[in-house]
Amino acid sequence: MDTRIVDAEITLIPYYPNYETAFAWYQDYDVCKQVDNIDYLYSMDRLKAMYGFLSTHGDCFYIEYRGTLVGDVTLRDNGEISIVICKGYQNKHIGRRCILEMIRLAKEKGFQQVTANIYRFNTQSQKMFLSVGFEQTGEEWYRFCVK
Repeated sequence: MDTRIVDAEITLIPYYPNYETAFAWYQDYDVCKQVDNIDYLYSMDRLKAMYGFLSTHGDCFYIEYRGTLVGDVTLRDNGEISIVICKGYQNKHIGRRCILEMIRLAKEKGFQQVTANIYRFNTQSQKMFLSVGFEQTGEEWYRFCVK
């Protein structure tokens, strides 16, 4: 897995254990709710388990924005995309650009479609995925047909 240059501001760096930096992203109640629909903060054990799963079941990247790690994005082997952007960097169109890059990666891998599971209360993520061409296929499921 190689580093992927999204644009002049965003680089996707292949996952490596960097728990101290990533742990801070999951110490925000709103982010934990958006990502996992939980009302508590991540423990270090939960963080390590999550990255252990994501990094062995797909292509997991850190999102570097203007030289700072601000989140992560994964294209799982089953075609599901997941993304988290730390609170201070949300609403800067970082996620949109990273999702488009995951669609390009999916195309390179020969996927016919990619999906995203987004909780119904997470209207911010829903709008972002819809804006890049995903369609809603279920109460909390979205799909993009890769061409």
